[in-house]
Amino acid sequence: MSANRDWDSQPPFIHPDYKSTQLRGPTKPLVPIAQSLSELTGPVYGHDTLGDLDADLTRNARVNGEPLGERIIVAGRVVDEDDRPIPHTLVEIWQCNAAGRYVHEVDQHEAPLDPNFLGAGRCVTDENGRYEFRSIKPGAYPWRNHHNAWRPNHIHLSLFGASFVSRLVTQLYFPGDPLFEFDPIFNGVPEGARDRMVAQFDLGLTEPEFALGYNFDIVLRGPRATPMED
Repeated sequence: MSANRDWDSQPPFIHPDYKSTQLRGPTKPLVPIAQSLSELTGPVYGHDTLGDLDADLTRNARVNGEPLGERIIVAGRVVDEDDRPIPHTLVEIWQCNAAGRYVHEVDQHEAPLDPNFLGAGRCVTDENGRYEFRSIKPGAYPWRNHHNAWRPNHIHLSLFGASFVSRLVTQLYFPGDPLFEFDPIFNGVPEGARDRMVAQFDLGLTEPEFALGYNFDIVLRGPRATPMED
């Protein structure tokens, strides 16, 4: 996979300013492993177990009320390098809440948890490669990579192709974030490709009196491929 990677648009395995990559990035040449037929055609679990509210993060974890924060709608197309739609693709997202806190035991950031917000969802693209999520706009949070380090507002996305060996993990950012210039993860992507990770405000997706809409198309492979998360 790395041999075919476009290093002009994809982040390096080791980016010194992003400190954890120095510990987990490969320091020796990668050894390609031949993929068997079962690996290339094996099932991707989750397609047949979707619930009615899996893609609606404003409702899928309600306990005693609405989740707090700015409601958003994120939608777009998943396409290949020739702009052909990729249907039936499992798209999963996870994010922190509006206060910048993840529902995870490792996250001990001194920000409140929201009992009505889990921060995870999934859906499958339709025949036209479209997907849509409803959620709460995530907050910024400190992450101790360096002095006064804060992550920009972002949502993590994972896409599976026909099997587990074809997977893209990336991040979606929001336009105009003042933290972009200070974030080594965002800046680990070559400058000409960073805009591919930034969703665009879309009034057509906005639902009156409910939520603002953002469009985020995802391109798999090719010169316009969406940058990966390393």
